[in-house]
Amino acid sequence: MPTQPTATADDLLRLEHHVCFALQTASRAFGDLYRDALREHGITYPQYLVLLALTEHGELPVKRIGELLRLDSGTLSPLLKRLETAGLVQRTRSTQDERSVDVKLTGKGATLSTDAQRALRACAASVGLDPAELQVLQGMLQRLTDRLDAAVGAATGGAAGPGAPVAGN
Repeated sequence: MPTQPTATADDLLRLEHHVCFALQTASRAFGDLYRDALREHGITYPQYLVLLALTEHGELPVKRIGELLRLDSGTLSPLLKRLETAGLVQRTRSTQDERSVDVKLTGKGATLSTDAQRALRACAASVGLDPAELQVLQGMLQRLTDRLDAAVGAATGGAAGPGAPVAGN
């Protein structure tokens, strides 16, 4: 088996070798695949992620949804409003803290979440990676994210960290 040539630091600065560019293009390709799969359900990928978070965790405060999905309130609030208008989630003021808003799935939202998960399961199968490979890839990406969070936190004096919402992701 031929060995891969070792890249120099300068080689890694070429466009085709930028890890961030490879991640961006993979993300866009996933976005295209998921957009097509979710279109029939009438939701976007970020909306699906909210439904998935609520399916997995139950009722959550808006702030916690933002932390889980790394979305700031300027992005999350209109997204939740659209989901509520569609009858998929219900937002209520927290009884514990009136400054907080809790979000829960409606019956319609739970059904749609389950249907969308089936559609995305089919998408994952079409990628051609087996579950073990996907798990390894996800683990590597999580480690990379954790290290990037730490680097950003160090550069900003600790302002960012794991799970911190990041605008523009």
